[in-house]
Parts: sequence; C-alpha cells; structure tokens
Amino acid sequence: MEKKTIVGITQGDVNGISYEVILKTLAEPEVYEDKAVVLYGSPKLVAYFKKNMELELNVPVISSADDAEVGCVSVINCVDDDIKVEPGQSTVMAGKAAFQALEAAVRDLKEGKIDVLVTAPINKNNIQSDVFRFPGHTEYLEASLGNGQKALMLMVSDRMRIAVATGHVSLDLVSQLLTQQRVLEKIELLNQSLKEDFLIERPRIAVLGLNPHAGDGGVIGAQDQTVIAPAVEAAQKQNICCFGPIAADGFFGTENYTHFDGVLAMYHDQGLIPFKALSDGHGVNFTAGLPYVRTSPAHGTAYELAGQNIASEASFREAFFMAVDIFNRRKIYAEMYSNPLPHQRVEHSGNDRSE
Repeated sequence: MEKKTIVGITQGDVNGISYEVILKTLAEPEVYEDKAVVLYGSPKLVAYFKKNMELELNVPVISSADDAEVGCVSVINCVDDDIKVEPGQSTVMAGKAAFQALEAAVRDLKEGKIDVLVTAPINKNNIQSDVFRFPGHTEYLEASLGNGQKALMLMVSDRMRIAVATGHVSLDLVSQLLTQQRVLEKIELLNQSLKEDFLIERPRIAVLGLNPHAGDGGVIGAQDQTVIAPAVEAAQKQNICCFGPIAADGFFGTENYTHFDGVLAMYHDQGLIPFKALSDGHGVNFTAGLPYVRTSPAHGTAYELAGQNIASEASFREAFFMAVDIFNRRKIYAEMYSNPLPHQRVEHSGNDRSE
C-alpha cells in the first residue's frame, strides 16, 4: 500500500491574507482528495475565518500529524488561546504566532511526520525575536533543515524559473557578497534543482550580469568580467550548460528568458520584479537545495487586502500543488539514478574494418 502524502501548512501572519488564501484553496476537496493536510495554526482562528468567509469546511483538531487522514484537513494548535486578529495590522502577537506555527511544522518535517511544507507569508519585521533572527523563511529553513547544505531561492511559474545569487540582503551589500565561488555555487544549485526537482535532463541556464549592460566590458563596473564570467566558465567546465553574464534589461525586454530552463539573477529585485510582472499572480517561491521540500506563494502578507475576502488564492494553490509535484519528482529522480549502469569499455581489434 502506497504511503499517504502529508502536506503541512503554516498559518503565516494572521493579520494578513494567509488564512483567507489557505481556506479558499482547501475549500475545494479535490485539491487534497488523495493527500492528508495538516494546518499548523489555531482552531480558534480557523473557526473565525470560516465564519467570516462563509465557508463550509470541516477542520478537526488533532494533536499530532500522525493522526492526519487522507482527504481531510486537520489543524494542530500551535498558538496561545488569547490570540486575536487585527486585520491589516502588524503586531508582536501575530509575529509570535507565525513563528510558533513555523517552528512546530519544521520540527515535524524533520521528524518525517509531514512530507512537504507550504508556508503562508510572514511579516519579516514583527516575527523577529531572540529565537528568530533571520531576514526571511529561506534563511531560517537553511539553518534549520540544511544540515550544512545551502538553500537557493527559486521563483517558479509556467513562464520562467528564476533564482537569486543574493537573497534578502541590503542592496549596498550585494557587490561585496558576490564572489566567484558564490556565483558558481548558485549555478550548481540551480542546475541540480532543475534536474532533480523538475526532471530536466540537461538544463539551459542564463546567468545575468550585475551592472547595466553587463558592465560593457568593464566600462560600467568590473564585477561582470572579474566575478561572474569566471564563475560561468568554471560551471561550463563541469559540463553545466550555462551562459553569461547577460544584460538583464535586454534579456527580459526581448523575451530571451523563454529560451532557458532557469535564470540566475544577481540580487533580489533584479529577479523578482520581472518574475512577478510576468507570472500573473500564479508564481511560487520554492526553497531549492535542501533535503526537504518547501514552497510558498510569491506574495507577502498583503495587509491592504486583509479582512475583505478579496485576496486571490491562485498563488497559494500553485504552491500547494508544486510542493507535492516536486516531492514526487524527487522520488522519480532517485529511482532513475539509484543503480546506474557501470561504464563499459569496449576494445576493438586492429583488424576491424567498416564496410
């Protein structure tokens, strides 16, 4: 009998649109008819949002993910009973509740109680505390789940897959952080993810330049020639099919991105601005490079929409499906390469002739 797939979901910031997009997605039973879903959050808030949104959805309370059932959405209480909702407001209480749910879900993911994790958006400011000092989910998950492996923020839609060499860092630090080794490492991570997580046998990767016009031969900054180009050459020597540095404006302006399986941008906004403009609200944030699967919708808390029941669940639904798809693809990839055939050396006699 095939093992059930258990999807863990964290509640995110309760004052944003998280519960709205989660519950709208799960209001369609066909989304999880062959999966078990565990929501890490608050039964009290589930009931509150269900009532406000007039949703008919049965969400039983369970004490452990071990009790999750296929075709059912369950909730594990992770927060204090005095939690309250203040739509559109950033509060310390909401930040604490977001971390409590995330911490519980990550613990269960590490222990194998859930198979994949889908995180609802957090507020990167109010979640900060003595136990959470990270600029975002990606960095926290790398520290918690990486076992020494590096994470890669990879934005995915049906139009492109774009990763970033530097993630949630101040713009004035980007040029300092961009070393040849770092760029090469990110190319390697992206290449492996495209093969293992998306089953692309030989990915084509575009590597964007840092400076305008990719430095114009050193006229507008030297990093493209001294850092990025050598990293691309080193990756090519590893038989990675990559090209760059490529000027970012023309790359997107001419739709050159359609010719590549993946793109590596040098910093956050260089990648995420065109991605969000082109993904039409259906993009997904996938944390590649880790031994566990985590996805998230490609949007934030959207306080300006909170409490109005108007937020679109499209991105969250895509994140849900993508997490399961990547989990299954990794199993396929592992099976494909579990027992590779040994290389055979065939010797020919000197008398062989081709007619």
